[in-house]
Parts: sequence; C-alpha cells; structure tokens
Amino acid sequence: MSAVSHHQQENKKVSLFHILTEHAGKYITHMSQHSPARLTLIVFALIICFFTALLMMPIMHAGTNKISLTDAFFTATSAICVTGLTTVNTATNWSFFGHIVIMFAMMIGGLGIMTLASFLGTRISRHTKLSQRLILAQETKSTLGEVGLLIKTVLLVSLIGQFIIFLLLLPFFHNKGDALISAVWHALFTSVSIFNNAGFTILPEGFTPYIDSFAFSIPLILGTFIGALGFPVILDVARNKIRRRKWNLTTHLTLIFYPALFILGAVVLLGFEWTNPLTLGASSIIEKLNATFVLSADARSSGISTIDISNLHQSSLLFLDALMFIGGGSASTAGGIKVTTFAVIIIALIAEARGNNDSEFLGKRLPTSTLRLAISVVILGAVTIGIGTLALLHITGLELSTILFEVISAFSTCGLSTGITATLPLSGKWVLIMLMFIGRTGTITLAAALALRTRKRAIRFPEERPIIG
Repeated sequence: MSAVSHHQQENKKVSLFHILTEHAGKYITHMSQHSPARLTLIVFALIICFFTALLMMPIMHAGTNKISLTDAFFTATSAICVTGLTTVNTATNWSFFGHIVIMFAMMIGGLGIMTLASFLGTRISRHTKLSQRLILAQETKSTLGEVGLLIKTVLLVSLIGQFIIFLLLLPFFHNKGDALISAVWHALFTSVSIFNNAGFTILPEGFTPYIDSFAFSIPLILGTFIGALGFPVILDVARNKIRRRKWNLTTHLTLIFYPALFILGAVVLLGFEWTNPLTLGASSIIEKLNATFVLSADARSSGISTIDISNLHQSSLLFLDALMFIGGGSASTAGGIKVTTFAVIIIALIAEARGNNDSEFLGKRLPTSTLRLAISVVILGAVTIGIGTLALLHITGLELSTILFEVISAFSTCGLSTGITATLPLSGKWVLIMLMFIGRTGTITLAAALALRTRKRAIRFPEERPIIG
C-alpha cells in the first residue's frame, strides 16, 4: 500500500512539473512573440537573482567576511550589466570561487542574455525558432536573415578577443613578479573584464601602479575598443573587409565617431590634467600620454583607470560625464546612449544649421523616424540620470559633481567611480542598482518598443509649425 501511495505521489509530482513547464513554455512563447522587450527585462532580472544567490553562499566569501544581500545583489547586477561599480573590494572580500562566479557573470552580461539563450536553443534544436530570432534581432540590432551568423560571430569574436588579451597580459603579470599560476589567473580574469567592458579587478592594488606601462595599456585599450564597437559592426567589417563602400551606415558612423571621440577625449583630458599635482602633474610625458589614452578609452564603458578619479579636476569630471553618457557602439558590451545615437543627433544638427530638409551622411539620407528614436533615447537617458541624481543628492547630501558622476557611470554601465559607492547608505546602493539595470536594458527595450509601435495612418492632421527657440 505504501509503495502504491509513493508511486502515486511521484506521478503527481511529475504531472505538476509537466504542467508548470508547459505553462512556462507557453508564457515565454507568448512573451517572445508579443513583448520581446519585456521578456528581455525578465530574463536579465532572473539571471541577476541567480548570481545573487550564488554570491550569497559562504564559500564565495573570503575568510570570515560576510557579504550582505544588498552587496551581493549589487555585485551581481554590476557584473551582469558589465558596469564595474562595487560596494565591497572585489579582491579582498570575495574568495577564489566568488571571483569565478563574477567572471562568468561578466561573460554572460557581455555576450547578452538573449544572444546566449538563442545560441543554446540553436545548439539543442539545430535551428533557431522565429521567436528566438526576433528577440535576438532586437538585442543585436540585426536583421532576421543574419541572426544565425551573428550568434556565431558574437561567440567567436568574444572567445578570440578575450584569448588574445589573455596572451598579451600573461607575460605582463608574470614579469611584474606573479608566479605562473597567479599570472594565468590574473590575466584570465582581467582579459574577461577588459573585453566585456566590465571594470572589475581582483588585484588588491588596482591598476593605478601601471600608469607608465604600455604592456598593460595597449591590451586594455585594444580590448575595450573591440568590445565596444558592437558585434554587428564587427560582422559587417568581417564580411566586407576593407571594401568600405559596402559597409552599412551603422559601421561607418561607429568607425568614424568612436575613434574621433577617443582622440578628442585624450587630448582634452591631457590638457585639463597636465599640471594637476594629484594626477598627472608629477608624471613624465610618456606616463601622461599613457594615462589619458587609457582614461579616454575606458570612459566609454570599461571603467578601468590608472588614475585616481577622485583627484581629477571638476572640468575633467564633467567632460568624462559626457563621454560616459555617449558610451560605445550599438549591440556591444558598452553602455550609454551609443555612438550611433550621438552621431545621428550631430548630423541632424548640422543639417538644421545648413537649412537642409534632409539629414544626410555619406550619400545616405537618415529617416525621420531614426531621428525621433535618437531623440527619445537621449531624453530617456537624461531624465533617468536627472531622477537618479536628485534621489542620491537627497539621500547623501554630497556634492552635485560627485553624485552626477556616479549616477552617469551607473546608467552608462561604465564603472568609473570617485570612491563613494561603498560608502553609500542602503537606499543609495539600490538607486545605483536600478540605474545599472535601466542603463543596460533601457535603451534596448525603448528602441524596440518604439520601433514596434511604428504604424501608418490613412488620415493625417494638417501641419503647423510652432515657434522654436
């Protein structure tokens, strides 16, 4: 009798599990077809919760350190959103296993949850379903026809890029005194952090001791640059090589504006900090050039710096605010409003100043809908930053420049910090958590939502121009 009852209980469990999985599958299918943007948010949130649960395990904590739920959730969010802001010292508060979890979280965040999910689905079913391809196309700004190729490109570029940076950093860490095993681990973690623009470090002294090291700065700048270009750009260049006439407009805009902003950033920061005794004033010319090029590259997203950010001039902090807000390329590991968004706004401003009816670039006319979308993304970003700044100012009472810098860094998933993150009260940490989450997913979901709502109307109202300015 007991055996029969046990068998019945097992059947009930199996039936219940089958019902739950069936309903979950239907819900996911429905969401992927009708609201892929919302599904993106849900998946990101679930992944963050999963890594938070892992980081709460005692084995993840170094020694007798006890990490609070808020600090674990903050770290998981920062890693998945590839930001790099931390409330506890990554090197000293997390164990080796904790560092491994953080490293995998950075990799998943860099690849994009939807990209990884679609790849796994492809490997299991040997083909990508239309719903999966719609989600991935939204995440990577690609067309449905090239989603399968883009998945392979994302994984291939990620693995090769991180491996190349690892090979470049390995002799650097070994030559500076690390044992081979330690050098391998430091190079591996740092390469993942750099390529995914994550900004985490397990070096107790950080990166400030390497202000004069080109052996460190070159892999850092190269990895940040490749990771922040965007996988659709890399795919387009790989497909068409140096035949620039065949590049699409996104590739042209990214490869023109991204390097231009990088050079501009280095020149301006070098000028602002040249005589600052707390940053570059006492450094040699080589050290000054090295440090400013690193800072200009990493202000776009990776958040790694060989300069103490808290010692920068106010002018430098404000200029870095602008660079962080712009960020890197679309569908990349970088954050911000994206380079292409910034480029579209600049092109429209130039067209307006010249009195042109159309916004044109390299023989291509930009649709009015693209300009509206760019303006919407910028305004959403500005409003989010404004609300976050007001909230933290009220919570902490700190200076505006310091709070604004931290808020933009969180929203743009950059990770540069003046050092106040760890000292924020509990409510302040949750404000930054929300900013990181919105910054990583907000622009994607906004762009998708607005694009999907585009419709043609049979009846149009009469046109009238209000006075502007």
